[in-house]
Amino acid sequence: MSMKISAAIITYNEELKIARAIESLRCCDEIVVIDNGSNDRTVELAQNHGARVIETHWRGYAAQKNFASDCCENDWVLSIDADEALSEALEGEIWHLKKHGAQFDGYTMPRLAQYLGRWILHSGWYPDRKVRLFDRRKAKWEGEYVHESVVVHGSVGHLDTNLLHYTCDSLSEHLRTMDRYTTLAAEQLIDDKRSITWRHMAIDPAWTFFKSYFLQRGFLDGPEGLAIAYMAGIYTFLKYAKARNMAPHR
Repeated sequence: MSMKISAAIITYNEELKIARAIESLRCCDEIVVIDNGSNDRTVELAQNHGARVIETHWRGYAAQKNFASDCCENDWVLSIDADEALSEALEGEIWHLKKHGAQFDGYTMPRLAQYLGRWILHSGWYPDRKVRLFDRRKAKWEGEYVHESVVVHGSVGHLDTNLLHYTCDSLSEHLRTMDRYTTLAAEQLIDDKRSITWRHMAIDPAWTFFKSYFLQRGFLDGPEGLAIAYMAGIYTFLKYAKARNMAPHR
């Protein structure tokens, strides 16, 4: 018996990206957008492209995505972010899965990121497999602050083709995003009662750069790979520095 799939997307001010995401979801039987008070045209554009939009308050990333899953009509959920889209090949794989039925309770897919206009094949960014297609009866999003992920209480299969991730178009955008996420990461460190030492701030950022650029072959990604490595080092420093600033007694 063929399976029905609901797509779930959470949004906040995504008018530049939401249409591309929705247009890639032709393999889905419904599209649900959970919007957190956007003040641009996100809601209008999502509705114009056939999505069912629910406007609600912010719960945190994992909780918001679980709420989105709960709002879907079907038990099988394909969860993507507004800055992501299915490749044509991945769409074809999902059509095939729908026709022949699922053999697993959740499926990972490789995620291919575009950064500063270049597709990144190294730097620790690829294949970056994520569970994004799952039976919501056996899977939930988990993660309190940042880097939430789907945990499947069952069997996991693997799709072969790419989920496309359109990341930052400029270094300024990357810095803005990094500022937000390093704050969340610092809050996670505080919540975990992590002790931040000089080594975390002095050595870990340099090691992060070295790993990304050399061990994970970021140099093969050209100037963009160098930018990724530097930004990864800065991210590491900032999350620890912010954590110390939030809890100076630690």
